[in-house]
Amino acid sequence: MADSGAGAGAAARIFRSYDQAALDRELNLRARWPEHPQFFARWARDSAAVRAARPAHLDLAYGPGPAETLDFFPVEGASTGAKGAPLLAFIHGGYWQALDKSDYSYLAPAFAADGIALASLNYGLAPDTDIGTMIDQVRAALAWLYREAAGYGVDPDSIVVAGHSAGGHLAAMALSTDWPAQDPALPGDLLAGGCAISGVYDLEPIRLSYHNKVLHIAPEEVRPWSPLHQLPDRAPPLLMAVGSEETQEFLYQHAEYAAAWEACGLPLGEVDMTGLHHFTAVDALGDRGHPLFAAVRQLLRRGFA
Repeated sequence: MADSGAGAGAAARIFRSYDQAALDRELNLRARWPEHPQFFARWARDSAAVRAARPAHLDLAYGPGPAETLDFFPVEGASTGAKGAPLLAFIHGGYWQALDKSDYSYLAPAFAADGIALASLNYGLAPDTDIGTMIDQVRAALAWLYREAAGYGVDPDSIVVAGHSAGGHLAAMALSTDWPAQDPALPGDLLAGGCAISGVYDLEPIRLSYHNKVLHIAPEEVRPWSPLHQLPDRAPPLLMAVGSEETQEFLYQHAEYAAAWEACGLPLGEVDMTGLHHFTAVDALGDRGHPLFAAVRQLLRRGFA
C-alpha cells in the first residue's frame, strides 16, 4: 500500500518499506550476483558428469504432462525386497521460470555415499504453467515416489522433500499437504521431513514485483499459494536455511516463516549459513563437510536429535 505520509515527490511504498524500485532490487537475484552464469554452467557440467558415471533412471514420468518427470539416483546394492534406502526428493529453483531437474544431479553422490537415494523433480514453468499447478505437480511427484518406492529400493517411510528458492516454496507447500484428501490411499504422514533453502514463503512481494509480468499471480491466489498462509495443523520436522548474504527480503521471508511454523508448535531446525548467498546456499546441500548436509542426513536417518 502507498504510504500516505510520504512527502511530495517521494516514491510510494508498496510492500514493507520498499517502493517499486527497491522491491524489484530485493528480488532481482541475477542482478545482485552477476556471476550467476558461472554457477549454472558448473551445475550443468558436474551434473552431466554424474549422470554419465552413475546408475540412474532418467525422465521417469510421474504424470501425463511433458514436464511431469523426475530423475532418480538409486543407492547401489539397495534391495527392492528390503525396507529400502531413505530418499531425498529435491525441487529446483529458478523463480518458477527457469532451470531443470538435470541441473542438480550433482547432489546425488554426496547422499549416495551415506546410502541415501536422490530424486530430482521437474515441474511446469511460467508463463505456460501457473504456480498453483506447480504445487499440484510437486504433490503428484511425491505421491508417485511414495507409491513406487519399494520398486526402486526406497523406504516409503523415509522420504524427505527439499527445495531451493522457488523449490523451497514448493517444498514448504508440500509439507502443508493433506495427503489423504489428495488420495484416500495415501497416509497423512507421507513425508518424513522437509528442508527449505532460501525459500519464498509469501507470494505477495512476488506479485507486486517485476516477476509478475511472467508469473501472473492474481491477488486472490496469494494466500492459497503461500506457505506462510497455509500452515498445517501437524507436520514432520522442517529444516530451514538461508545464506547470511541473501537480500534483506529473503532474510525477512525466512524469519517470518520460521516464526510462524514454531508458533504453530511444529518441529523446526535452522542451519547456520554464514557467508553464503543465493547461489552458494544450494551447494551446501551437497557438501559433506557443511552443517546443512549433516542436518539433512540426520533428518533422513533419524529425524531431529
